[in-house]
Amino acid sequence: MPAEKTNVMRILEQKGIQFKSYTYGNGEPMSGTDVAALLGQDPDRVFKTLVTQGHSGTHYVFMVPVAEELDLRKAASAVGEKSIAMIKSKELLPLTGYVHGGCSPIGMKKQFTTVIDETAQLFDSIMFSAGKIGFQVEVAPPDLETVVPLRYEDITVR
Repeated sequence: MPAEKTNVMRILEQKGIQFKSYTYGNGEPMSGTDVAALLGQDPDRVFKTLVTQGHSGTHYVFMVPVAEELDLRKAASAVGEKSIAMIKSKELLPLTGYVHGGCSPIGMKKQFTTVIDETAQLFDSIMFSAGKIGFQVEVAPPDLETVVPLRYEDITVR
């Protein structure tokens, strides 16, 4: 458990959810696969958080394994949109309160519809950003569901 706590860790503690936290690197952004390797984790159970905008203008959050890519067509279908596009990096902080490389589905400024790749259900726990570059949390998927309303869908490029 690192000495420094992020808002994500505080929220998990307030909700009484068991989690493990990890720190890595020197505060510089790095790829999700590099984070998984650095922490000695299977990249299939380390998830990245992606923020998108639908054709309707509504924002959505998708979580996919770090080595995978979000399939925009499947993502749009999962949320009932005609199309989905990634938001621009500069829009991330004002919209979510998080920077690129430190975006977490927990603790965003506003709760967006969240969809996680169905493969998350294969693991007892998954890892994702703790809301700050250099910090990750590990949480059981059913526990994550109690903090962030989410759905499981096939949303990666296969």
